[in-house]
Amino acid sequence: MWFDNWPDVLRVLLVGAAAYAFLVLVVRVFGKRTLTQLNAFDFVVTVALGSTLATIILSSDVSWTEGAIAMALLVVLQYAVSRLRRSRAGRAVLTADPTLLVRDGVFLDDQIARHRLTHADIRQTIRSSGVGDLGDVAAVILENDGSMSVITGSSLGDGSVLEDVPGWARQHRG
Repeated sequence: MWFDNWPDVLRVLLVGAAAYAFLVLVVRVFGKRTLTQLNAFDFVVTVALGSTLATIILSSDVSWTEGAIAMALLVVLQYAVSRLRRSRAGRAVLTADPTLLVRDGVFLDDQIARHRLTHADIRQTIRSSGVGDLGDVAAVILENDGSMSVITGSSLGDGSVLEDVPGWARQHRG
């Protein structure tokens, strides 16, 4: 159906604008954390917010107030999860450890396979970081947000930024 009636079109315009403005306000109030690179919880909230916004705009069965409460609830829950992740126990339950994928220029195939990556994926990341020789790579880490970090031997220093990466400390002490 291409067109139903003008009151429905007007409702979509008014409720859509109000719901969008409310979502922008809520995201602004709860800060930049809602806009950073996404971990699993942030991704779920982002998808749920988009779905909720679409439902508010397109479904006359959901009032603006119900939708606004649902969006606020999602953002409050995401805020609570981010606060909980600050504690050691919360991090243990809610956050995966970073994963070492390359150590001293050697691919760690068990970890690569476990995370459904390929050598080509990792080489692309290494090239993107400006490194042309795998032998110059001290570590490639799959981060909690799904991004990969490349640490070269020349930038490794004492390796202190890798202390929370399982498999690194055992191999590089002293």
